[in-house]
Amino acid sequence: MMKVKGTEGLEWLRTIGVAIILAVFFRTFFFSSYIVDGESMMPTLENGNLLIINKIVDEIDDLTRFDVIVFHATPEDDFVKRIIGLPGDKVEYKNDVLYINNKAVKEPYLEKYKMGLNGENLTGDFTLKGISNGMSEVVPKDHIFVLGDNRKDSYDSRYFGFVPIENVVGKVNLRYWPIDEIDTDF
Repeated sequence: MMKVKGTEGLEWLRTIGVAIILAVFFRTFFFSSYIVDGESMMPTLENGNLLIINKIVDEIDDLTRFDVIVFHATPEDDFVKRIIGLPGDKVEYKNDVLYINNKAVKEPYLEKYKMGLNGENLTGDFTLKGISNGMSEVVPKDHIFVLGDNRKDSYDSRYFGFVPIENVVGKVNLRYWPIDEIDTDF
């Protein structure tokens, strides 16, 4: 058995270098980490939660109703919200019930929050026509309608309107902090 001295350290450096390059590549193009700032997604996500975002969202077909996403709300700020309406959807709320295309839709992720309200409505009544100043009764093409789970304290599409698909950064795939709340089901 013949050994060559001094190459073991070089191999370790090469391996570490390749690992760093791959990590930067994947972080830049496929995944990103975010910190939740605020209470608009409570109780699903809370202030200070750390999230992994899957950035592979190129078109509306990559998104589904009730996905939790991160999007560019302003040039400086990204928001995390839940997709409620997809292009062509008629969205409205009546008596704390969500209607999509005139059909009542259950929102099981809100049940925990609603239990603490003692019969009070979590979400006020609205229609898209009222939100878009009469401009649209349906979510426009290449746009989505988003709401925070904490409907009483969420700045969302009811206030700033529809979100263009090109503003979507990605889907929330994982909450990894705090450790005792690791979750992939939103």
